[in-house]
This record gives sequence, C-alpha cells and structure tokens, in this order.
Amino acid sequence: MEFYLLPLLGILSLTLTAGDSDLPSEIYWNSVLPNTPMPQAVKNSLRPGVSKGGVSVSTGHEEKPGYVGVTKAKKPIFFYRYAATEDQLHADPSVALFFLEKDMRLGTKMNLDFMKNTNEATFLPHQVATSIPFSSDKLPEILDQLSVKPESVEAETIKNTIIDCDRPGIKGEEKYCATSLESMIDFSTSKLGNKGVKAVSTEVENKSQTLYRIAAGVEKMGGDVSVVCHKMEYAYAVFYCHKIAATRAYMVPLVGRDGTKAKAVALCHTNTKEWNPKHLAFQLLKVKPGVPICHFLTQDQIIWVVSK
Repeated sequence: MEFYLLPLLGILSLTLTAGDSDLPSEIYWNSVLPNTPMPQAVKNSLRPGVSKGGVSVSTGHEEKPGYVGVTKAKKPIFFYRYAATEDQLHADPSVALFFLEKDMRLGTKMNLDFMKNTNEATFLPHQVATSIPFSSDKLPEILDQLSVKPESVEAETIKNTIIDCDRPGIKGEEKYCATSLESMIDFSTSKLGNKGVKAVSTEVENKSQTLYRIAAGVEKMGGDVSVVCHKMEYAYAVFYCHKIAATRAYMVPLVGRDGTKAKAVALCHTNTKEWNPKHLAFQLLKVKPGVPICHFLTQDQIIWVVSK
C-alpha cells in the first residue's frame, strides 16, 4: 500500500516523472553548495517514488490502507534533555553508543551497530512540504492530509515527532526541524555560512559487521561549532537539525573483523552541563554532567561543518 499526495500535487500543479536525472532539490543543493559533495544520507532520503503523477510514501504494509510508513518510535538518544528510558538502559551494554574522547585512538576495539536504517522515508518536493502544516496545533489537519486515523499508532508517532520539534532546545542549542532538503540547507548555511561548508555522513561497507577497531587516519573536521541533522520518524523525511557549540567532529576510519571498512563520523560534546543528569551517556559511561561525551553518527544522520 502506498500513500499518494495527489490533492496537494494537483493544487500546486507539480509534475514529476520517473527517471528525472536532476530533481529540483538536487539543483538547489548544487546552486547553494557547488563545491560540497552530497553525502549518502542525503541521497538516500532525496528521491521519492514517483507513480501515476503523484509522490508516494511507501508503507511496507499492504493490509493497512492509509498507513504511511511510520512506526512507534523510541525516544532519540540525541535529545539531551531526556533521561534514559528503560529500553535504553536494558540495551546491550557492549554496544558503544557513547564513548570518551580519550578512547578514540589507534587500535581501540568497539562494538558498533551500523545496521541498515529502517526509516526509508524520503523528502517531499519543497513546494509540497511547505503546503502541509507542521505544528502541534495543526495535528488534526495534518492527520487528515496524510490520511492517518487519529487513534492509530502512526498518529501517535507523528504527534510525538511534532511535539519534539516544537519543544525548545537546551541552553546553547539552536534547533529546527527540516521538512525538505531545501529547508535543511537553508538552516545549516544560515548558522555556518556557505563558504567551505562540508556535509558528511557515516558510510559503511558491511552493515552486518559490528566489531571494529579504529584504524590510522582519524581526521578532525571543522571548528568547534557544527550542525547535526537526525532523521525522525514521520510520514515523509523530516530531519531534526541543531546547531551545537563546543563540539569537535572527527572522521574515524574503522576496520571490521572481516576486513571491511567504514568511515564513521564521531561527534564529541565538550560541554554537557545542560544535559539531563540521567541521560543515557552518563549512565553508560558512569560519569557526571560536564564531562566531554562522544558518539558516532548513524548512517541516516548528517553533520555540517566548516572546512579548516
């Protein structure tokens, strides 16, 4: 079952055809960031399925008409205001969700889960995305436009994502939920400028490999300010982007036990005083707020930095 935004497309007189070599979003990227390669995480979210003249959001469940491919989401670990949930606390403690910067050295072995992301939502065209409301007070209208039943699990997930997007960030955090690639570009460049901006995502050869060691060539990227965009559970691609000061970003080469390689983005937060004292990172690493905390970005997350 697929969900078609035909009414919106009709209103906007927007026509897309399968096989387009350059979507408008790609053209916009190249016009604003001509010297910035598009990371794989953006490419994976860029090109929607096109069928019968409408942009579709695949559901993966043929038996549920109107279902738009969102599932009950866990609270993201990058929300620093939240305490760890019971599910997070009972997760495999050997998986390196967070680590200390001193451990990012040649030869360090880490158990990392780089499994394929199950959130396959894609960006809508900018004109369509901006025509759909995206705020808590417009939830009934949103559910109606997306053909989602108000009492469904999907509706609850949509509501929670919007609430998280509406909620203010912690002190020193500037946040924005991008509902199109164009809005992601605009937010990131408004915070970092567009000269020397680099967008990067984690790339992995073997997504089933979990045991890695850090190889030679760890590279620091940019200065002490970055913008990170995390993909949210929603009916179409929505990224929670936030500008974070007091950070250090690294590209970390990894080699798996089977010899396969990965280039993983690591982000170290040098000031964690405003985080929830019961945040998962503090509990896993047995440290207190204020201690620098590092974590790898998953394959569907994007970091924006200014090249040195």
